[in-house]
Amino acid sequence: MLPKLKRRLFLILEVWTIHDSFSKIFDFFIITLIVLNVIAVSLATVADLRQRYYVLFQNFEYFSIAAFSIEYLLRLWSCTIDEHYKHPLWGRIKYMFTPLALIDLMAVLPFYLPMMIPDMRAARLFRLIRFLRFFKLTRYLKSFNLIKSVLNNKKEELIMTLGMVIILLFFSGSIIYFLENEAQPEQFANIPLAIWWAVVTLTTVGYGDVYPITPWGRLLGAVLAITGIGIIALPAGIIASGFAEVIEERKAQKYQVTTFICPHCGKMINSNDLKHARHRIKKEEIIEEWD
Repeated sequence: MLPKLKRRLFLILEVWTIHDSFSKIFDFFIITLIVLNVIAVSLATVADLRQRYYVLFQNFEYFSIAAFSIEYLLRLWSCTIDEHYKHPLWGRIKYMFTPLALIDLMAVLPFYLPMMIPDMRAARLFRLIRFLRFFKLTRYLKSFNLIKSVLNNKKEELIMTLGMVIILLFFSGSIIYFLENEAQPEQFANIPLAIWWAVVTLTTVGYGDVYPITPWGRLLGAVLAITGIGIIALPAGIIASGFAEVIEERKAQKYQVTTFICPHCGKMINSNDLKHARHRIKKEEIIEEWD
């Protein structure tokens, strides 16, 4: 009975299918709770609203902490169903250090730490990172998985572009320091401050707090601003091409058909036949066959 319950919880928590009503209800509940938490944390920073609805904000916080804590514990308990975390101890420890599990932990940890360490001076500041609950949406929204796939496919190009930008910033900051230090010893007192000017110029933001006044310094600023238009556009182009590639790949996979033998009738069927009731295939058996 207990293994079946654990497996059922694992399928509800970790494996989403459109045909499982419990999984859909759970996902909808968690997504709604996350969005409401982000809104509540934002509204609680408004002094008038915080004083007027303090009890409401506090009770909603307690309810959210209870829900997220139970969710985290259930995930930790049922994760051993997965072959990667099947060991009852080390499997759970390994699962705790996965990115999504760490996000789940950070969503509730700011609430419990002040209780465990009452004299912690940074407790109030630490509680402000409750907005990290927003990142729990990465479990449920396909768009986050799409972004993750794009960044993973294009990481080499993005790292190369980042390296070019860093080299250009240090090079420009060093040159502008030697060109402007005598004319503006306060604004360009050292190379790190000069690099700040290079960042603002290269990104074409132009705050105007620091700017060159010597002819050669202005020439360098003009060249850097024009160069920045092309350099900053490179990551956008790389990411855009990555999105196009991933979307085309997923469209191609959408029309692929998986075939296997039905465990009930013994017939060879495909993934498109799963919606037919005559095969009566349980969700657990489908997962096993596809794994």
